[in-house]
Amino acid sequence: MSTALTLLAGGLAAGLVAGTATCTAAQGGLLMGLVDRCHGRDPALVGWFLAGRLASYTLAGALLGLLGSAVSLPPEARAALLVAAGVTVIVFAVRVMRRGHCAAPHDGQVSRYKAPLLGAATILLPCGVTLSMEMIAVSSGSPLAGAAAMAGFVVGTAPAFALLGYVLRRVSRTRLAKLAGVVAIAAGLWTAGAGLSLGGWLPETAPPAAAGPLSPTVTVWATPDGYRPAMVPAPAGVPVEIVFKRADRGCTGTVVIGGRDVVLPATVRLPPQPPGTLRYVCGMGMYAGFINFS
Repeated sequence: MSTALTLLAGGLAAGLVAGTATCTAAQGGLLMGLVDRCHGRDPALVGWFLAGRLASYTLAGALLGLLGSAVSLPPEARAALLVAAGVTVIVFAVRVMRRGHCAAPHDGQVSRYKAPLLGAATILLPCGVTLSMEMIAVSSGSPLAGAAAMAGFVVGTAPAFALLGYVLRRVSRTRLAKLAGVVAIAAGLWTAGAGLSLGGWLPETAPPAAAGPLSPTVTVWATPDGYRPAMVPAPAGVPVEIVFKRADRGCTGTVVIGGRDVVLPATVRLPPQPPGTLRYVCGMGMYAGFINFS
């Protein structure tokens, strides 16, 4: 029980301090699905959204604590979900921007059912800090502790989501609804682009490698603005250690390399690699780095 309480407090702190900005940016677009000129005024919808989010995260934490990483989504699946979520947000934004008559009265009841489902769906779009909390839930080895960690994190981010929902509801009643729609479309494009980057489905040019002696141990710093250096040289044909250090919390705190998620700081040991470039990316697909083997 004490472990669960500790993880609950840790999740709450992570949500308040580190998860607010990244998670609202990555997942807040789904709130657009609750905002329209007819039913966007109902404050209960945001409450239902948050309830659905709490339920799905708590259940996921329990499963991760019970079954471990076997229930975690692989990076490729997350990438596809990010692309789908980006398209969904764009559709929601277009609906908000459209002029027209209100839907039938019974659609308000439909929105009540849709709100918790959209909130629950945010578990499929993890931000960088969410991935770190999922790793903590996996390592806890306990369904109670895993659920506590994830539930605490959701509670910590709830004020930011509630504020975003309030702003969206207020904006939906004014002429600023179109501007909010444009911003949401931009967010949807950003989300879809992050998914394409995470999946490695976008053409990307690696920066030139720095000159210097090749060492089997290289160091990369994860900063809020990306990985430094963006390209590091390493010898081909021998085992190599990549020492990832974290300068600050953010989405770069989780890196996808070799098809697996790694929470930083960490040392990643790679088997001998052929000459060429190995790409790695943050857990949200926003920032990439490269290792040049030669």
